[in-house]
This record gives sequence, structure tokens and C-alpha cells, in this order.
Amino acid sequence: MIKAVSFDLWDTLIADESDEPKRRARGLRSKRDERRHLVWQALDAVEPVPLDRVVLAYDVADAAFNRVWHDQHVTWTVSERLGVVLDGLGRSLPEADFARLVAAHEDMEAELPPDPIAGANAALAELAGRYKLCVVSDAIVSPGRTLRRILETHDLARHFSAFAFSDEVGRSKPHRSMFGEAARQLGVEFADMVHIGDRDHNDVKGAHALGMKAVLFTAARDRDKDITTADRVCADYRDLPAVIDDLAAA
Repeated sequence: MIKAVSFDLWDTLIADESDEPKRRARGLRSKRDERRHLVWQALDAVEPVPLDRVVLAYDVADAAFNRVWHDQHVTWTVSERLGVVLDGLGRSLPEADFARLVAAHEDMEAELPPDPIAGANAALAELAGRYKLCVVSDAIVSPGRTLRRILETHDLARHFSAFAFSDEVGRSKPHRSMFGEAARQLGVEFADMVHIGDRDHNDVKGAHALGMKAVLFTAARDRDKDITTADRVCADYRDLPAVIDDLAAA
């Protein structure tokens, strides 16, 4: 029996990078460029440093983050990531300046939030009437507190009774701890859960390893649809309640 449904956030509930057109329309830098500019600006105010040197150090730190995320199932906090950047440059910042830099990174996506996937709110409202719902999401740059703000902005948070974010759990998907925290908060067993997400490695394989069901959701990102081992593939929120009900019946 399926008692609970957990959802990935990026490209499952929220369309990743859908905020970039909004930024361009307002004459703002892309998030990637703005993050590098913020570090350069903070350092240059203390002691001049070439922008291209900061960009290179940030790129190297990002590559290291991605390796640790994929291989060790850990998402460094923004503070840790920026620490790697500064170490690579052989620089430091006053404590207050560093704290402002961290906050600017963490709050960026909440100030001009990306959009929800079409149909998410209606589907969640229907599912919440039959199942317990939880968000299980890696925190790539925005921490859990910011991701909650984004969900609240789009009136999505109200459908969920539990949240498991990697910066708060200490590990990232597909590590057992992420799904385990969701099961703990919901008060269910792994066998009672189905997880919805867009990445076969993180969402499908991680759930299956624990005896959960898994649905690959392809409305925003469909790169894994031809390689997935998911129990079902769904491309539209209008179809998702029926897909989950079908798994529950089976």
C-alpha cells in the first residue's frame, strides 16, 4: 500500500533556471555570473583582485562541489563552497563581509523565484487528500530555508507535511539518510512510499535501493527517460494522481 509520496524539488516541483529570463528582462546578470561578481566585489573592496582570477577559482570550486555531490552524496553549504573559493585565491574576508556574501548567495533565488511546473498545485491538492506528502531535495546553492520560501511564494508548501533538505540532513540523494528523514517525519516505512523526481541516479535508483516505488517525472527534464528503471514515467501533472493511484492499487 502507498501511504506517502515524496517529491524532488528542482525540475519536479520548480522549473530550474526559469528565473533566468526574468533576470535578463530586468537587466540583471545570470545567477552564475552574479555569484562570481559578488565574490570579486567583496574581495576587490578589501584588496584589488582580477575578476578572471575569481571566476577561475569559483569554477574550480564548483567542479569540486559537483564531484563531492555525485560521488559522496554531500552538498557543501554555501559557506563551505565560498571557503573553498577563498582558499583557492589565498584570500580571506572580514567576518561581517563574509556573512553578507553568504546571505546574498543563499537568498538570491527567493528574491526573484523560479516558476513552478505547470499543474503542480492542482495535482498536489488532489494527492494531499489521499497521501502524506513530503519534499526531498538537494540544496545546491539555496538552503532549505530558502527553498521553503520559494514553495511558500507559489502556495505549494501548504500541501506538504514534511521536508528533507540536504543541508539540514547532512547528506544528499541518493543517500539513505534523505529518504529516511522523509519516512521518519511522515511516520511510514520505505515500502509505503513512492518518490517522484527527474533524475534516474538520484531519485529513481535512490528510492529503489530502499524498497520504495519511483516515478520519473519528465515535464521539465527528460534526459533520463530512455535509461530509467522507474516503475512509471510521467510527463504531465494532470496524469500524476492517476499514476500514483495505479501504483497504490498494484
